[in-house]
Amino acid sequence: MNRKHPLVSVVIPNYNYGRALELCLRAALAQTYEPLEVLLVDDCSTDDSVAVAEACGVRVISTGVNSGVATTRNTGAAHARGEIVVFVDSDVAMEPDAIANAVALLDSDPRIGAVCGTYDAEPLIRDSLIEEYRCLHQFYWLAETEGRIGTLHTAICAMPARVFAEIGPFNPRLRHTEDGDYAARICRSYEVHSSTAVRGRHDHDDTWRVVLRKVFHRTRLHIPLYVRRGDLPGGIATGPRAGASIAALLALTTLPLGLIAAPWLLVPAALLALTLLADAALFRFVLRRRGPLFAAYFAFAHTVVNAVIAAGAGVGALQWLASRRFRRLYEPGAHLAAVRATP
Repeated sequence: MNRKHPLVSVVIPNYNYGRALELCLRAALAQTYEPLEVLLVDDCSTDDSVAVAEACGVRVISTGVNSGVATTRNTGAAHARGEIVVFVDSDVAMEPDAIANAVALLDSDPRIGAVCGTYDAEPLIRDSLIEEYRCLHQFYWLAETEGRIGTLHTAICAMPARVFAEIGPFNPRLRHTEDGDYAARICRSYEVHSSTAVRGRHDHDDTWRVVLRKVFHRTRLHIPLYVRRGDLPGGIATGPRAGASIAALLALTTLPLGLIAAPWLLVPAALLALTLLADAALFRFVLRRRGPLFAAYFAFAHTVVNAVIAAGAGVGALQWLASRRFRRLYEPGAHLAAVRATP
């Protein structure tokens, strides 16, 4: 890697995020690092995204046909001229030194193939309590896993262009789990590091419906990947937290029985205590930061999200047993076959 400030290409995939896009683009343009090019890759948005980008003076590339974030990132990488490519989601506004810190970390060790950023504790645009729950939870979780990781967070992700060319494109057939698939591939050859010095503010999803739908489907679709790679960490979906998710689901499903027959309330109460105990450090953090009232809401939201994670994992396990196609979702080389099949 050229130590005298290699050109960095910031690739911003976008579909209908005009609301947050200006904040994202202005943050990218205000980076302390240079030289820098900023590319917006628009996946045929129907809102004012393109006009917003053009008003900011940012080059816009269109995918031509709405194809999903994997194809959008691949398109951006194909047009990027930089030695380093930084993927940034269009609802994330980076801190001014984020790219400089990511480049420094990549330059510190040739074994590092990608550097992933983290989220700030405050949302980019404050809309709802569920959004604030997601913001604090992901801030804590990403900070907790700082250092070498076995996954990939693509909201802010920097990698040398040569590494992207070697590992290959994102799989365009994967709409929710393209980052997990890419993590499995890149970690065979390189280290991936997460750093709180590479940070941005995220405009998190702000409705229960969207949050729970994403959590359910992302968990479900990760099951073949977890089966294939038992060592792949999944944060809230694996390890002790998997037990917390199962306990949360059982607590909610046994609660009606407890309401009918009072003595049975001990069952959901005990299960609820187990799921809260698994994340005691998280709840203490939220209590210190936001006080008891929000901490109570946070605990409720976290229990519901954990239950949905368990439900998604259960459905994914059934699909894995019943569907050969589902089991082969992350087979080696599937990304290349998918790219060739993409119009």
